[in-house]
Amino acid sequence: MLEREAALPSRLAAILAACVAAVFAALAFFPPWELLERKGFDVLTVATAPEQSVLPITIVGIDEASFAQVARQYPWPRDVQARLVDSIAKAGALLIVMDVVFAEPSNNPAEDDAFARSIAKAGNVVLAADLQFQETRYARQWIRVDPLQRFVDAGARRAFAGVSPGRDQVVRDLPLGADVMWRVAVKRVNELHPGMLALQEPPPHAMIRYAGADHTYPYVSYYQALEADTMLPPDAFRDQIVFVGRDLKANINADVSSADNFGTPFTMRAGWLTPGVEVHANALETALRGDALRPAPAWWSAALVVLATLACALPMRRWRPLVSLLPVAAALAALAALDWALFMKANTWLPVGATAMAVIFTYLAFGSAAYLTESMRKAQIRRAFSLYVSPEVVDHVMAHPGRLKLGGERREVTMLFTDLAGFTTFTEELGADKVARILNVHFTRATAIVKRHQGTVNRFIGDAIMAMWGAPLDDPQQALHACRAAVEMQEDLEALRAEFRAEGLPEIRMRVGVHSCTAVIGNLGSSDRFDYTAVGDGVNLAARLEGVNKLYGTGILVSGETHARVGDAVPMRLVDRVIVKGKSEPVDIYTPCSDAAVIEASERAIAAYRERRWDESERLWRQVLERHPADTIAQLYVERIQRCRLVAPAQEWDGAVELEKL
Repeated sequence: MLEREAALPSRLAAILAACVAAVFAALAFFPPWELLERKGFDVLTVATAPEQSVLPITIVGIDEASFAQVARQYPWPRDVQARLVDSIAKAGALLIVMDVVFAEPSNNPAEDDAFARSIAKAGNVVLAADLQFQETRYARQWIRVDPLQRFVDAGARRAFAGVSPGRDQVVRDLPLGADVMWRVAVKRVNELHPGMLALQEPPPHAMIRYAGADHTYPYVSYYQALEADTMLPPDAFRDQIVFVGRDLKANINADVSSADNFGTPFTMRAGWLTPGVEVHANALETALRGDALRPAPAWWSAALVVLATLACALPMRRWRPLVSLLPVAAALAALAALDWALFMKANTWLPVGATAMAVIFTYLAFGSAAYLTESMRKAQIRRAFSLYVSPEVVDHVMAHPGRLKLGGERREVTMLFTDLAGFTTFTEELGADKVARILNVHFTRATAIVKRHQGTVNRFIGDAIMAMWGAPLDDPQQALHACRAAVEMQEDLEALRAEFRAEGLPEIRMRVGVHSCTAVIGNLGSSDRFDYTAVGDGVNLAARLEGVNKLYGTGILVSGETHARVGDAVPMRLVDRVIVKGKSEPVDIYTPCSDAAVIEASERAIAAYRERRWDESERLWRQVLERHPADTIAQLYVERIQRCRLVAPAQEWDGAVELEKL
């Protein structure tokens, strides 16, 4: 992300804004996008639902408890349905709407007669009609299935109970038609009680304003309604519009059609489907309240996309990441407020998803364009310097252009030097192609490890690598990072040896030296050609430690200065105290070791060795050799002790070893 202000060319800004506006305005007319927009309708529905009904509606549920209590095979005989109608009518129901299709005569005509008598006696029954899919050898078609004519003749009104789920199987649209269930219910009540229910005709393409999630309406079990006078309060159904339908609990994975359950805007939140009978109750309440929702025309959304995109694009032309977020936040907040106000106050649903995405994409498009413009400018500078300095230094220079001058500074750094053992011999035996392959693979993998541990590969010197931590970027844990990099490089080299062995190439081995020190870091060289590097006595010591590995047969040697900074984060074993070539002061050296027993034994053995307690020191070294017979450090000390027994060291000897050639 850019930190500085970047001004986009006017033509580029106009093209970007026009492209974003055109793409997202077109989405308003794209049917698959409408499906996503309807999720916004669901969010608004859930957020604004009153979670209660304001109309006298009660639902009698054909539920699991009723299956057990009625103790008759479903569908229940018509005489049972007759008892239900009698019981509800006796309790004073205003209207009985049965969301059950009685299309076929039963096997027992007497049961149909009983049901017809109950319908006629109640005088306020509405029966469901539905569509049924039929497939024959000649045709496949949907046909309407109406209630049995004898029930209609007895006074029942027919009402179409079909609903129209969207492509996502969620019911949002208000059923429209001359004989849909909610309309027949209103008409029948007004026939029985003229003028009781005032109806505002819903607009075209009206949508249901749900009262709440499933079971927002009061439910009564079917078996309780059969004995309403004894199992329910006296006024349970008085002056109520009573819907009767299946109430079988089903989640979103259930078979919707078989359970007569449907998805609603609440389904994704609650995870449960809503019984079809309650969908009809919501449709009735929506129609009677007169607050059915109408979707705004598609051109409203398209126009809103254009306006919002332009409003955000103008202040973004002078690009600053945080400042440019302000119009985005303001636009999104305004969209949310507008959408909510229209939904609640004007009964209008305005899809704003495309507009919100247009605003966000405007920010991303302008940010990307500004980033690319700035990157192109930086790339020109990078190309000018990448031929002379490492990529890390280029990055540092790009971040701090004021430092692009000859000179240096003193910094605390940790240096790491590597070298391949016996590689000169390999170059004489192998062809140039194989030598190049070995070096390139080794350098590539080693460099990746250094970078992974936040280091900088300063240069390659033949088959050697010089890396550093603490420059050009500060690193409070530079010593730890350098040691972990050294350990991982050796582990990786072990895997690389196996690969080379399979290819018939020699098994290369590497020595590593690590030391923390104060060095001069900077652009050093001539006025027309310089290199970013580190110089100093400590840098030389790190290079010397790499070579000291030859004496002790180790792969990594770390100075006492570095070990003190790392502590126990990387377990290390004391190796010796040495005076390298060109130095007068002794330096303690360590090597990483995962065996705690060897670490302890080595420290005690070296302490005894420095105090001339030869027998104790040799015994401890022998213990190390018992655990690791090939331990070169223990073998070296045993040989030294033998010589010290023959020729005692000078009186001033403190255990340090002066290395003339290393």
